[in-house]
Amino acid sequence: MKLYNTLTKTVDPFITHTENRVEMYTCGPTVYHFAHIGNLRTYMMEDVLERYLTFEGNTVHRVMNITDVGHLTSDADTGEDKMLKGAKREKKTVMEIGAFYREAFFEDCKKLNIKTPEVVVPATACIDEFIAVIESLLEKGYAYHAGGNIYFDTSKVKEYYTLTSHAADDLKVGVRDDVSEDENKRNKCDFVLWFTKSKFDEQELKWDSPWGIGYPGWHIECSCISMKNQGGYLDIHCGGVDNIFPHHTNEIAQSEAYLGHAWCKHWFHVHHLNDETGKMSKSKGEFLTVSLLEKKGYDPLAYRYFCLESHYRKPLTFSYEGLDNATKAYNKLINRIASIIPEGEVDEAVVKKYRADMIRTVGNDLNTAMGITLLYNILKEKVSSNTKRAVIDLIDSVLALSLLDKADARRKEAEDAAKAKAEAVKADDSHAGDPEAAMVEAAIAERLAAKKAKDFARADAIRAELLAKGIILTDIPGGTKWERK
Repeated sequence: MKLYNTLTKTVDPFITHTENRVEMYTCGPTVYHFAHIGNLRTYMMEDVLERYLTFEGNTVHRVMNITDVGHLTSDADTGEDKMLKGAKREKKTVMEIGAFYREAFFEDCKKLNIKTPEVVVPATACIDEFIAVIESLLEKGYAYHAGGNIYFDTSKVKEYYTLTSHAADDLKVGVRDDVSEDENKRNKCDFVLWFTKSKFDEQELKWDSPWGIGYPGWHIECSCISMKNQGGYLDIHCGGVDNIFPHHTNEIAQSEAYLGHAWCKHWFHVHHLNDETGKMSKSKGEFLTVSLLEKKGYDPLAYRYFCLESHYRKPLTFSYEGLDNATKAYNKLINRIASIIPEGEVDEAVVKKYRADMIRTVGNDLNTAMGITLLYNILKEKVSSNTKRAVIDLIDSVLALSLLDKADARRKEAEDAAKAKAEAVKADDSHAGDPEAAMVEAAIAERLAAKKAKDFARADAIRAELLAKGIILTDIPGGTKWERK
């Protein structure tokens, strides 16, 4: 596979430390609110990446954190703890907020066919590991104590900006929204490893430490959770582009200072999903969640299709018009697959060809739009139905659009409706010669017209009139049958 690497700024061959095994880390959610569909685009593309790496024959060991403490409303160690903010908003404890929104996050993931990573670790479960790493960074001279907090000293790192195109002067206090003045810091880009009494006396979650009662900063958790579960070498680290600076930049600095060697050689970042007014967020406009899309009548997998039509390294603008178009395309695709009656032998040579096509196209920087193109290509091939289904199953093992399952369900619905209609016609034939048959059929037609016009009072009245004459109506798929008492 070739994949764009934020570290090198080029599309590189993806090479792992251990052949055919991938140590993959993905930054998880801060569980203080529902995830909006922009957040979920990132997790969706990470899911496709994991599925593709598995498709190529790798064993993927994927780890993800759950941030349930320490993430401030500004990534630069200022503002309010997001978890505390959520608890105040809903008048619950931080742990209650965390448990509720963690479950909601994974429910949304399930609806979007996003697999749960093999290892999921909440930050609050690794306090001892955070403290041990911070102690080591202090001993090595990479961290210092100031104003009650422990800070990482970025001046001790030779290539602090290796992941970004920043220069030190770009980060002057007051110039960027995410950089603000902290008089305790020796350098403006230093970051907090551990907070103590200097921050938020009302903080609900606190732990004893060698430096006083407090809680960890946000950046330390991903490094420690990865190193605990994946060792000292990570093959690929994933997240949204908003994580590049300062979060992932700080992860590299503290991890390599602690380990004494290069930590992760490939970084994968997904661009923003924007609404028509700009970057999507939880604080402005309509809060776009998976549940909201469902309430509006959209299949969550139509949203997945919408995202897969675009490249992960391009910003994507969400609109309901765009989602409507994706829904039509997705349903059309399912209908075409539903029309394929399973029959014939599988031509393994054709399946092999499409596997190679997947590696050539989707394997070139995760080009999911080309995966969709391959689906339409196989539908046009003059091969057996079961060969088409085998290729669709192969491609969908990466795209995860549930194509065969939905197509089979749709075909069964059509078959059941046709069968019910045939039975209704047969039932109607049994009334041949009945002097009132024509009158009943006319009343049924009038009732159907009333229902279509939403005149339910008239439809109910017709049913009652017929019942008074000893005629019972039963609505079935495809029509209405009648019988005498």
